[in-house]
Amino acid sequence: MASHLVIVESPAKASTIEKYLGSDYHVLASFGHIADLPKKWMGIDIDNNFTPTYEITPEKRKVVSHLKSAAKQAQTIWIATDEDREGEAIGWHICTALWLDPTTTKRIVFNEITKSAIIHAINHPRTLDLNLFNAQQARRILDRLVGFEVSPVLWRKIKTWLSAGRVQSVAVRILVDREREIRAFVPDINYKITATVGQKKQQFTAERNKKITDETAVREILSRFVDHQITVLDVVSKEGTKKPSPPFTTSSLQQTASSKLGYSPKKTMQLAQRLYEAGLITYMRTDSIAMASEAREKACSQISSQFGPEYVNETVYKTTKQSAQEAHECIRPTDFSRLTAGSDPQQTKLYQLIRKRAIASQMKPALLAKSEIHLGRMWDVLEKPHFVAKGEIVSFPWFLVVRWQEDNETLLPDVQIGQSLPLDSILAIQTPSKAPARYTEASLIKQLEDLGIGRPSTYAPTIETIQNRGYVVKQDVQGVEKTYQTLTLSQWHILPWSITKVEGADKGKLLPTDIGTVVNDFLVEYLPEIVDYQFTAIVEAEFDHIAEGKLAWTEMLARFYRRFHSTIVKTIGEAERVSGERKIWTDPKTWLTVIARLGRYWPLVQLGTSEELGDKKPQFASITWWLTIETLTLESALKMFELPRVIGEFESKPMLANNGRFGPYIKHGDVFVSMPAGYDPMTIDADTAIQAILDKREKDKTKILLRFDYQGTECQIIRGRWWYYLSYGKQPIKLPKTKKPEEYSVDDCIALIVEYTTQFGTSASGEGKTRSAKKTTGNKRKTTAKKKISVKK
Repeated sequence: MASHLVIVESPAKASTIEKYLGSDYHVLASFGHIADLPKKWMGIDIDNNFTPTYEITPEKRKVVSHLKSAAKQAQTIWIATDEDREGEAIGWHICTALWLDPTTTKRIVFNEITKSAIIHAINHPRTLDLNLFNAQQARRILDRLVGFEVSPVLWRKIKTWLSAGRVQSVAVRILVDREREIRAFVPDINYKITATVGQKKQQFTAERNKKITDETAVREILSRFVDHQITVLDVVSKEGTKKPSPPFTTSSLQQTASSKLGYSPKKTMQLAQRLYEAGLITYMRTDSIAMASEAREKACSQISSQFGPEYVNETVYKTTKQSAQEAHECIRPTDFSRLTAGSDPQQTKLYQLIRKRAIASQMKPALLAKSEIHLGRMWDVLEKPHFVAKGEIVSFPWFLVVRWQEDNETLLPDVQIGQSLPLDSILAIQTPSKAPARYTEASLIKQLEDLGIGRPSTYAPTIETIQNRGYVVKQDVQGVEKTYQTLTLSQWHILPWSITKVEGADKGKLLPTDIGTVVNDFLVEYLPEIVDYQFTAIVEAEFDHIAEGKLAWTEMLARFYRRFHSTIVKTIGEAERVSGERKIWTDPKTWLTVIARLGRYWPLVQLGTSEELGDKKPQFASITWWLTIETLTLESALKMFELPRVIGEFESKPMLANNGRFGPYIKHGDVFVSMPAGYDPMTIDADTAIQAILDKREKDKTKILLRFDYQGTECQIIRGRWWYYLSYGKQPIKLPKTKKPEEYSVDDCIALIVEYTTQFGTSASGEGKTRSAKKTTGNKRKTTAKKKISVKK
């Protein structure tokens, strides 16, 4: 029997570590956090120095019981949770649950799951870092205080079941502020003048590098070239370099994976976690760009053998951010000679992205040759600006050899000053200046990082949370068609014409919802500290100081809470109830008031008030998905009262198009068919609706793989949200993943039903031992209530 027990967070790496350590070591997983503050009450004794009460989470009771049994049989216990504040907190809770002394229990950390790293950690153990634990504890308690005290205020003043969070609310504010910047933006309209010079393969484009707003001035410029000749006024050449980027941090990995691979931050972290647990990359939650000297040597050795020693440029990257946590390394491969890795294509792509970035960081900068050709009329030589053509070629790629995927070079022809060139055309197009860009998930992470808000472990959960709460949606934005003036030189004439462009369209951007905007405005007005960028960054810095042992966590919380709680009390007493209501106008037909406001479930428009209608009820309609209360116009509001709209008939039943809580849909008889967000209920035609109905029928068929009867009860294999399950009357039984769902026969299913009912005594109606088991569990909770963990550090 093993005399050593090693406790890690994830079961995926347990077997690998156990293999490295040998038979005398038994490795078990805690499956993440095992304890937390209570769900149903605050769990913080504010008057007793913010002493928290931690409880073993219900889903981890069996895990803790298993760990306790294993701990009794072990001579030495090692805490091997992840090397960050969350890992330190998990280790502390494990010690507490197993009645171990955190100040003497062996704690090991490693940045990569390789044999050398694990053996080195075993040979150099430490004890739990209580400063790191207290930093995590302070964050958890502060976030609980904010959530438990702000949420009831939102319930009273806006609507029930709303919530607020310290970092999440700031993220929503960033999006709300940006959306209002975009709406308030008034573009400058300038003429962009482009000349196409030369013939066939020698043809290139040059642009006049000065903004012109006046059409008369544009015509005057075009009239200079009616002979379709343009002169080379100057040629400028210079050498340049392009340095490789430093290795990945959590933030830069999420941003690059989003732009290059299309992965969401959550998806990127899930894939990186799998690669780390498989021992393929180093720890993926880090804000450090530093690479260990041993790793740099291995990277340089790989570069030398793969490309040649002349490509090597060993570089020491230092993290300059003051907020960088703990002594982590960058994200890099554990073995640079492994060109590809991962158990599926998505993991492989991410691994290659990480490897190429790390390898390139230790290579020489690329050499570039940049050139400019200035063109105009000979008498314009002293007059600037000219038409300028810019070119760039890579003289020698160096680090680009590992990540060159496309040819971005612009090669200009060899020309001489004073040379006359044929001018194919000149085009002047009215071009608006660009509004501020909306945020993607990746660019929002970058902004949070730049503001010093959040840390590597919080970026992805923050973005997921604000979307789950309905404060933010990720969706496409419809543009608006606009017409612009164009002038072109054709032969000896200047021809005016117009072009139509769609302006403001976006894909896959984060947008604040109406409820998100209303909550944000309320917080900005009454609880400004919660959504203040600088204040939130200061709080993050204070957590860093606690982790470094420079600040007592109770002192930090006391200072925050005194000011915060008094503001909460003041807000409850003074703030008016908010509905987000906006009076749009008066209906010109009925002279009734049109109001846009938040409904119980979603934003809506209302026609008529109780004062205007007396005993009659107002009309209500859902606001179309791409509009908001702030952007709604009278015309678009009145159109919504035309819904539901009859599209036609199919199978002798009417088809109705309408807007609902989750977007546009078609109603056909008693069947509701959701439509993608890009569809407008006012324009959906009959053919589109019929196809959607038929598609839904096919999709519904594939949800049920098998249907049979057992002892008078209907049984089905049904596709659930995450996996297939066997429906036995009212009782769902999860299918084991030992074989494919379509391979299960009726006999296999009956065997599962018999096994399940024998174990749990549950009938098809869902009754039996399950209920009594719940009752027993409830009584057991009462008897073990004294075992709740109360701490004060």
